[in-house]
Amino acid sequence: MQAVIDASAIIAVIANEPEKEALIRLTSGVDLITPVSIHFEIGNAFSAMLKRQRITLIQALSALRRYQEIPIRFVDVELNASLHIANKLSIYAYDAYLIRAAERYRAPLLTLDKALQRQARAYGVNVMEIAL
Repeated sequence: MQAVIDASAIIAVIANEPEKEALIRLTSGVDLITPVSIHFEIGNAFSAMLKRQRITLIQALSALRRYQEIPIRFVDVELNASLHIANKLSIYAYDAYLIRAAERYRAPLLTLDKALQRQARAYGVNVMEIAL
């Protein structure tokens, strides 16, 4: 089985958030895929944490090393199709890329973002639920 994973789930794991163990259990044996744009989302999330002084640069770099160790297949998504999804759901392109990847690869979406979960379901994409 494969699943599309988003930045919220990845960051929860690499930043040791409370959902980490449940996410690891849920994804055990699952082939994770995500759009290549995830690199920019991860970088942006850590730069925001640095700006707010929630973490140090050393902590951010350590988390990025853990991110690079996660076996994820990075996939391209079609911009045209993604923009149609963004327009239909009135969402940002980054979220549309995830929904498009889930649609294209016929894989459920794994996200901790409740709004993205609702949007994906509204579009007809399955969403993986974590049990805490």
